[in-house]
Amino acid sequence: MSDEQVSAVNIVIPNWNGLRFLPACLSSIEQQDFVSRQVTVVDNGSSDGSLEYLRENQPQVRVIELPENRGFSAAVNKGILSSSAPFVFLLNNDTELDFSCLSHLVDAAKDLKAFDFFSPKMLSFHNRTVLDGAGDGYLRGGAGYRLGTMELDGPVYNRPGPTFGACAGAVLYRRSLFDHIGLFDEDFFAYLEDVDLNLRINYSGRRGYYVPAAKVYHIGSASSGSKINPFTIRLSTRNSCYVLLKNYPTGLFFRLLPVIVIYQFFWLLFVIKKRQILAYLQGIGKAVIGMRKMRKKHREISLYDSLTSAEFADRLSLAEKVVVESIMRRRSAEGKNNWLLNFYLVFFCRK
Repeated sequence: MSDEQVSAVNIVIPNWNGLRFLPACLSSIEQQDFVSRQVTVVDNGSSDGSLEYLRENQPQVRVIELPENRGFSAAVNKGILSSSAPFVFLLNNDTELDFSCLSHLVDAAKDLKAFDFFSPKMLSFHNRTVLDGAGDGYLRGGAGYRLGTMELDGPVYNRPGPTFGACAGAVLYRRSLFDHIGLFDEDFFAYLEDVDLNLRINYSGRRGYYVPAAKVYHIGSASSGSKINPFTIRLSTRNSCYVLLKNYPTGLFFRLLPVIVIYQFFWLLFVIKKRQILAYLQGIGKAVIGMRKMRKKHREISLYDSLTSAEFADRLSLAEKVVVESIMRRRSAEGKNNWLLNFYLVFFCRK
């Protein structure tokens, strides 16, 4: 009997020149108290010795080799399709798992049949009292937000419950979910591909659950080298537009146009501050080129949606309200005022 037949969880790790992270990540998986698992590393054409290391030191790991860097979405899709295990756990290579992380996630999945994905608590690798994310919210202007990011861990993030989305850097999915809504969109390449998936999950009427007892320690921005560079700005700008074009019905787009303009305006100010205007313009140009393709995809996925546009809009509004409240908590802890966010919350986060 093959590994994929006996394993309850297929752990899919995309890797691109991540040799320096793999030993710690794979070691933390080996130490899990949940043993019914198969580890699949999908290598995106690494040139740093990752494949040699895996062959020589990790013979239990299944390796899928791609000839070139095809992006996060293509890599994880290969991993997802490589197994029929009932659960898929996506995991970034720059992470370590707490000893019982998988057990908590799988137990939640077995108990909560009405939910299709399960998000762990993600903590900073270097300062494990600081959150990296506690499930994902959504900004209706076209971006995701990891709830609690840069906040001190505390009681508010110790409560399990429904969540709008999850960061694809660490999340357990039911394998059957992808049969219903499709895989990650490979046109995104990297960045916001999980936001697109979260939107499709919600538009289909499905839901996710936050499991704070399951802990993951995350370094972040390991592949791109830094959080702000031309690569991240270009793709984030383009993919933010893709998110809107692909997932918003025309009527909803115009209804939400004020909040879209507000978000995109502040994103532009941020880009200017970081002196990345050229990368931003390149991203806008790519979005214009891909506009027709994204609208075609919207028509395709709308055939399978189970929520009405109004119901979907309500989910988006609630998701953004949770994000704004999280940002306000962080700013308050830093001694900053929230008058502008309060204004936004009152006038723009209503249903």
